[in-house]
Amino acid sequence: MPHPTPFTHRNLPRLLLQAREAVMLHTRPSLRGHGLSDQQWRVLRVLGEHAADPGGVETGRVAREAFILGPSLTGVLARMERDGLLTRSRCPEDARRSVVRATAQGLALVDALSHTIEAHYAWLESQLGAPKLAQLYALLDDLIALEVPPDTETPTPDTDE
Repeated sequence: MPHPTPFTHRNLPRLLLQAREAVMLHTRPSLRGHGLSDQQWRVLRVLGEHAADPGGVETGRVAREAFILGPSLTGVLARMERDGLLTRSRCPEDARRSVVRATAQGLALVDALSHTIEAHYAWLESQLGAPKLAQLYALLDDLIALEVPPDTETPTPDTDE
């Protein structure tokens, strides 16, 4: 007779991954239609969110906010630069660091994809209701804050997509 599992709680990491994949089912076709991988989109989204920063975004910050490990980010940035989606340069304050900026082409992709993604979020809100979606965001924020002490950087994933 099999032994009962010692777990009493559901597998939260697996549920979060399943939820991510469920949401990405709606987004991925649009990304692929524009020739983007999930990682490239996450980089463009970060750069789009910081587009007003005239100094660009340091690559370490991109790695943290896009949840991409440094070595993988190097390849992603190289391909995106080759494709004209971003530019890389040395940080003016510290030549050991690199900064990236989305090009006009990259920002146009962010704009085009944002409409599709925001439409999906609006649909999600209509299905769950605004209070539930707000609660979901708040619970996820609370979980992140609980698991990541405030004096540490946001962790990067231990695997890539």
